[in-house]
Amino acid sequence: MQNINSLFFLTPIIVISISSALMIYWYRKRHFRWTAIIFSLVAYAGAIALKYAVQIPTIDAVRNSGPVVLGVYYGVQTMFFEVGLAFLVVWIALRYHELSRKDGEGYASGLAFWENAGLIGIILLINYVTYYSILSSNTPLAQQLYEQLSTNAPALFASNQEALSLVGIAVFERISSIIIHFAWGYLCFMAAYHRKPRLFLIALPMGLIDFFVPFAAYSPIAFELLFFALAVASLLVAWYVTKDLRRKQQTEKPDTTI
Repeated sequence: MQNINSLFFLTPIIVISISSALMIYWYRKRHFRWTAIIFSLVAYAGAIALKYAVQIPTIDAVRNSGPVVLGVYYGVQTMFFEVGLAFLVVWIALRYHELSRKDGEGYASGLAFWENAGLIGIILLINYVTYYSILSSNTPLAQQLYEQLSTNAPALFASNQEALSLVGIAVFERISSIIIHFAWGYLCFMAAYHRKPRLFLIALPMGLIDFFVPFAAYSPIAFELLFFALAVASLLVAWYVTKDLRRKQQTEKPDTTI
């Protein structure tokens, strides 16, 4: 019985590695408190829970309304739930002195980590390990799983060349996701810390990037390139509009909060 191509293990492994490396980099550079990662989990998990609460009773009615309506449906949810909660949680944490100015990059990289390493990377790795283990056995369950995957996910049995191209596309998409989550997470932190609502208003529309998700099937390569371009543009905007605030921070007394 044919097994899934083991090259697909590279996707979650690479994504988890990149997401973790980003956090480690900022930890070494800023020495942020690990509570920043906990609060980013609270914000992200809350957003996902709200998305499920909205989508479970409504997705069937919206799915057949066309890509534009579906795109607005996804984009608005990401904008208000993911970006909105990213700001609300960090605002509350700062108000109660649970975070300090050195935690901004840690909080932002935490949002990127939970989306890409947590929700997607780890779950995907578990799924692949499960598939591979079951298909390696000569059991009725293996035959049943093989038939299901052959029908619903035939790409998992692709040749090495095809598998590598799919892995490359998947990793490229996750890199874009890491960038955009970091961008709006950092803006939300700076908006709350410096009490600059305009920074939150700049971050909020970045959530609309999910508007393009329903169009991915029409041209996957074009979608990935657009997604990456918008993510990089968002990061550049975030870095540019906060440059004066970062300079101001450098002139302040060192943050000794532990």
